[in-house]
Amino acid sequence: MPFASTPSRREFVQVGSSAALGLGLAELTAARAAAPAGRRSNSVILVNLTGGMSHLDALDMKPDAPAEIRGEFKPAATNITGIQITEHLPMLAKRMHHFALVRSLAHRENGHLPGTHRLLTGATMPLQRNTDLDNVLSRRDWPCYAAGLNYLRPRHDGIPNGVTLPHSLIEGALTWPGQHAGFMGQHHDPMLVTQDPNSPKFRMDTFTLAEGVDPPRVSTRRTLLDQLESPGATDPAFRGHQHRAFELLSSGKVAGAFQLDREPVTVRDRYGRNQFGQSLLLARRLVQSGVPIVQANMGIVQSWDTHHDNWGRLKNRLLPWLDRAVSALVDDLHDEGRLGETFVAVVGEFGRTPKISNLPGQPIPGRDHWAQCYSGLFAGAGVVGGRVIGKSDKIGAYPVSTSYTPFDIGATIYQALGVPPESEIRDPQNRPTAINAGKPMDVLFRNA
Repeated sequence: MPFASTPSRREFVQVGSSAALGLGLAELTAARAAAPAGRRSNSVILVNLTGGMSHLDALDMKPDAPAEIRGEFKPAATNITGIQITEHLPMLAKRMHHFALVRSLAHRENGHLPGTHRLLTGATMPLQRNTDLDNVLSRRDWPCYAAGLNYLRPRHDGIPNGVTLPHSLIEGALTWPGQHAGFMGQHHDPMLVTQDPNSPKFRMDTFTLAEGVDPPRVSTRRTLLDQLESPGATDPAFRGHQHRAFELLSSGKVAGAFQLDREPVTVRDRYGRNQFGQSLLLARRLVQSGVPIVQANMGIVQSWDTHHDNWGRLKNRLLPWLDRAVSALVDDLHDEGRLGETFVAVVGEFGRTPKISNLPGQPIPGRDHWAQCYSGLFAGAGVVGGRVIGKSDKIGAYPVSTSYTPFDIGATIYQALGVPPESEIRDPQNRPTAINAGKPMDVLFRNA
């Protein structure tokens, strides 16, 4: 909440504790890492296709396969000779020169939770939960990329190290792993935005100081809060969040990114007036403000989990929204000269089964989970676009060329942030270990 003109002690506390306007305490103020002095890290935008997009109906179509494999969509040409993708991604098809399309991603986890944990952390560490459906937000999870960067390169300039938007991945009481700092502790959590940027009510007023309250005055109030709170009266972690909240408020460097109403109407329309589009517009603005890594969740946890009505859901909503939003994002980054320093990854936790099936009691068919082979799009930060990397078999079931894992995607993300993937951290048993288990996908950055 903004400061009132006559502050109270309670209002000072609320700066650090309020979840007002969708910004939770830890998410609002944690995450504060940066590159070493004099060195500028690349930015990363992870476009997370939550639930797992069907590669067979989007990026790796098999028109010559039997009907029970190929599905309902037709392949369409892109602006690169010899590369085809689905007819329902026409805008991305015109921009394929920016993208490297990897068709040989693979791993062994067909469950959403372990698959997501691997994608968002790049770690092979097994989930520290009793079952796949354990609904406890575990502090034994491996840290996400923003948390790893925050641990290795802390900063205190008011710019969060990482932002996740437009919501966390939660279904009922079940919280997906890999979204926060895990065993590193909540003070390394990325900032979490829990509002839909497409909502007319979307305003990050928490970052807006009341009239007459300037950054120096915020600093004065912070000093007063320190004087009012006696040692030991407040939990140390809680006090840490309060102080980082003051950093954000007094800096104001990120506040403007959330003011989407400053964008021309034509720009907002170009991204799409939906959650996908406005989330990627916000992601672009956050990168402009200096945030190193933004994770943009494209939908709720099972948006792309098309067991039922696969083709209807894809063609009527998911693919058109994604097509417009990612195209606008890449166009803007390119036009602003930022694409060369911003790594963009468009990928989910896995793909979908080659064979079409029906859920019990569901008349409209779909595809189930399939981690053994799937596809992703990568652009920016030196990625050599206009080509396909890797190949799957005739039905899109398994790679028939070199395969790449979520761990390799994670290593590439860390590399783009200027962090060696072998950088050492301490695991829950205080043992030294590498922050990432993969190898950077150097093939993305060279002609092969």
